[in-house]
Amino acid sequence: MNFRKGGDKMKKINEALHDFSIKGNLKDSLRDEYIKALKDETFKELVSTISLKEDDLMKYTSKLQEASVEYGNCKKCKGLVECKNPVTGFALTPYASEHHISFSYDICRYQEALRIQNKYQDNAFYFDVPKEIRDARMSEIYTSDKKRVEIITWLKEFANTYKKDMKGKGLYLSGSFGSGKTYIIAALFNELAKKGEKVAIIYWPEFLRTLKASFATDFDDKYEYIKKIPFLLIDDIGAENLTAWARDEILGPILQFRMQEELSTFFTSNLSTAELENHFSITTNRVEKLKAKRIMERINQLSTEMTLISKNNRK
Repeated sequence: MNFRKGGDKMKKINEALHDFSIKGNLKDSLRDEYIKALKDETFKELVSTISLKEDDLMKYTSKLQEASVEYGNCKKCKGLVECKNPVTGFALTPYASEHHISFSYDICRYQEALRIQNKYQDNAFYFDVPKEIRDARMSEIYTSDKKRVEIITWLKEFANTYKKDMKGKGLYLSGSFGSGKTYIIAALFNELAKKGEKVAIIYWPEFLRTLKASFATDFDDKYEYIKKIPFLLIDDIGAENLTAWARDEILGPILQFRMQEELSTFFTSNLSTAELENHFSITTNRVEKLKAKRIMERINQLSTEMTLISKNNRK
């Protein structure tokens, strides 16, 4: 008799029994955790929607508990500002596949509604402008100030007539700091974007700075995009640290191209056009004054000047 073979066989039997015992204990442990979790009504409700047997479900108890918390949060939620989930506007959601469960973060109804509402921003290029400007709406323009009525009427007329020839003359809106100049024009631009038009709102001082810094990378792309986009708002022109390069190599050619192509161009500034001409002169010599005058001729050709004097809404 071969005792060695008999010993090896017995060893394998013992190992198999040991493994079976471990698996049995693990399964019992998983089942205990799952049954314990079922005491929570939200967890119980969630797993009832999953078409898997209990033996499969209990393998995912911990993850399902996590999902059930987010599921419960969503049931009670009244809006994104109240969202209690780790990823705002999304919920960890289980999906059954044969004997397995996969999890993904699904968008909630409020986040989806916001996504649809802001879909227009796919048609808009915003450069260094705050969220308030990106979300500006004509319906939310402050109208009780009578000084705004003429400007709002002009903007509504533009929105109603620009489609006729797509060559609508823009607006040069000057006025006091914080009076809402940018918001008013941004509201119009966002309405145009909702209609499928390509628009751009750029904060001019910062755009110039980053444009100069991008010579070795994407200078041409940025410059050409702004030059050719159908609707452009140059925000806060006159607030930049003026250089001959900015005036003659950047602004001048942009305005010249847009004037020739009759592309709608808007401006906001704390300076009147007369004050802006002085700003562009840099020095008082005759050559500089002539260059400034040429810039202003293009701005006047591209836009109608209006003034908004109102209280500072940024206080």
